[in-house]
Amino acid sequence: MKNTKKNKILLPLLAGLVIMLSACVGVFGDSILPGSSDDPVVSKSYVDSMSRFTPIEVKAGKSVIGGEGSEMILRSGEASAIGNGENGVSDVTEGKDLLDGYWVFQNHLLLVPRADGRGIKATTDIWVMVKGVYTVQ
Repeated sequence: MKNTKKNKILLPLLAGLVIMLSACVGVFGDSILPGSSDDPVVSKSYVDSMSRFTPIEVKAGKSVIGGEGSEMILRSGEASAIGNGENGVSDVTEGKDLLDGYWVFQNHLLLVPRADGRGIKATTDIWVMVKGVYTVQ
């Protein structure tokens, strides 16, 4: 073989480069890259808005419909649960499912498991603390 000095230098460099690239593929090949479409970047204000309870006033006859994972705490007034026909809103405080029409107790933490129309309906004017996505209808 000609240029054996060059081969002695290039072969280890090439082998090192292959090992480094293999390591990078192993590290990033199966994981999601930060900032990619599979792991989008979110703003601090969005994270803050989703991690705090927001007090809202709801007039009698109106409903608060929660998005998936939304949390609610009835602070004043009277309200009933809105189910989806099969399941209700999870009363985490008492450890039971509040089916459609069930009485909602004040200061109990409620969890809406899916965005399928579940929430609470105000029987009287109410104040409710909500964390997560919700609509008032």
